[in-house]
Amino acid sequence: MTEEIIIAGFGGQGVLSMGKILAYSGIMQNQEVSWMPSYGPEMRGGTANVTVILSDDRISSPYLKVYDTAIILNQQSMDKFEASVKPGGLLIYDPNGISSHPKRTDINIYQIEGNRLAAEMGNKKIFNMIVLGAFLKIKPIVKLENVIEGLKKSLPERYHHLIPLNKEAITKGMNNPIPFEVEKEIFHN
Repeated sequence: MTEEIIIAGFGGQGVLSMGKILAYSGIMQNQEVSWMPSYGPEMRGGTANVTVILSDDRISSPYLKVYDTAIILNQQSMDKFEASVKPGGLLIYDPNGISSHPKRTDINIYQIEGNRLAAEMGNKKIFNMIVLGAFLKIKPIVKLENVIEGLKKSLPERYHHLIPLNKEAITKGMNNPIPFEVEKEIFHN
């Protein structure tokens, strides 16, 4: 099994930490892992993305042009990465702030309303864990207990009291992915 993932959005949305948690989770499962972040100098508010590869075999290169999964958190990332999902692959996105929804019919598309659900839970910072939960429901490539271990590795110890809230957010995400159907355009002459 090899899963090649791009996670993309604005800096400050937890894009890089979501990727880091996935990477640590893969390590806990004795998988080969690659975590390659990319972000602009502005960090918060600028665009950020991370490529994560989890594999049972050696990873030949961390550089990818196409992905099994794209997790998209803003319109700029949708514009840039929708076409990079392999046919039959997965695109999961938060519709908040998306003005142009995905158009492809050869991939599986899901929405997760992470922003809304995080607001309902009273903490906007758990948005990325809700999105991660939705992804793991659709593609359970790592076990939940390894994700929690990944959280412990990636969060500074002073934030470990937030792990139960993060676990709750992951569960909330697992319960809320919504399949998205691309509307077929009908042309009349």
